[in-house]
Amino acid sequence: MNEDSLPVDHAIIPEGLPRCSLGTFSKWIFLVLLVLGWGLLGAFLILWKGLNQTNMNDYFGFALWITFDLAVIALGAGAFFTGFLTYIWGKKELKAIINFAVIIGFICYSGAILILTLDVGQPLRSWFGFWHPNVHSMLTEVMFCITLYLGVLMIEYAPLVLENRKINAIPGAHFFAHNMHKVMFVFAGTGTFLSFFHQGSLGGMYGVMFARPFAFREGIFIWPWTFFLFIASAIASGPAFTVLITSLLQKVTGRKLVKQEVLALMGKISCGLLIVYLILKFADTIYWGASILPARGLRFMDQYQNPYGFWLVVAELGVFGILPAVMLWSPKVRMSPTWLPVACLLVCTGIVFNRFVFTIVTLAIPVLPFDRFVTYLPSWQEWAPTFAILAYGALIISLSYRYLPIFPQEKELNE
Repeated sequence: MNEDSLPVDHAIIPEGLPRCSLGTFSKWIFLVLLVLGWGLLGAFLILWKGLNQTNMNDYFGFALWITFDLAVIALGAGAFFTGFLTYIWGKKELKAIINFAVIIGFICYSGAILILTLDVGQPLRSWFGFWHPNVHSMLTEVMFCITLYLGVLMIEYAPLVLENRKINAIPGAHFFAHNMHKVMFVFAGTGTFLSFFHQGSLGGMYGVMFARPFAFREGIFIWPWTFFLFIASAIASGPAFTVLITSLLQKVTGRKLVKQEVLALMGKISCGLLIVYLILKFADTIYWGASILPARGLRFMDQYQNPYGFWLVVAELGVFGILPAVMLWSPKVRMSPTWLPVACLLVCTGIVFNRFVFTIVTLAIPVLPFDRFVTYLPSWQEWAPTFAILAYGALIISLSYRYLPIFPQEKELNE
């Protein structure tokens, strides 16, 4: 059949890479848009009526959205770290997955900024942070680095869009896409630099809160130990999240997209970094419990009160820390299309737990004699935009997979 006689949708699908029918794809997109619509309704109420639509208060100024932001930014670290390993470190095997890692990173960072638009309370004044920066705040550095890194991700994503069959037929677009790949190492290096510091500063922000014993840490010069822990956890979970989403996409599409050896390599890298993080985290927890807290007249168990009890430590470091590290240590698990994503899911859940604990428990524990212990439960207006960002991610991945040649090994693996 001549290409000109094909339906428009099929004429722009990557050549030689079959996709589901337009009808099936449209039904899936409709479901995604329903979730997006629910999220937009919640966002509209918040922008119209204010943050009183949420369950945030004077105790919980940081709540679900900050937990979500910190988690997706950490999980999005797969983009910069995979780029670093591919273009700077020379792991050429990872070229099979670097395109998808960039897309995941773009979704995570753009989604985080969209949520922050609601979280700042007065989004029309969000530019104040750039024009009147507080040079003494770690959040200023985070704000600039995240924004700049999102720009880097957009630049890295652009050549993929230009490689669409119809767009790439334009000589200028083809030339630009082809030559962008030659200088991608520059953007990989820039992204690594920007991400390294903002990942750390997000943790450092908690570590310098000397009035909050749960979060306060000592450290080196101006950097508390949490600065380094957040970096270590991000680079450990980022590759795992990339493997998890890739495996999920393979399951949904019923197609092999990346060789198992490549996914196993990502799992091995994640395992090594996770072990390093766990060693640092255990050392930090022991020193915090044995030295920092007693120096302030506090006990370790004072910091864990129901429902935020000691089970959080067991879950974060044991179930979602040691267990996936042991699993990923095994070559058989890494080469298993079933068990590898399970182990990666545990790693990613552990990082979400860590961000939740630092965000919520830090603020829940009383620090003054007249303070009371409080708990927090998000309102539906908080949940709706959060799930909408997940739907937004699904939409970007769906459109990218259908119309862009993301996986260079896909055709070979499905012939």
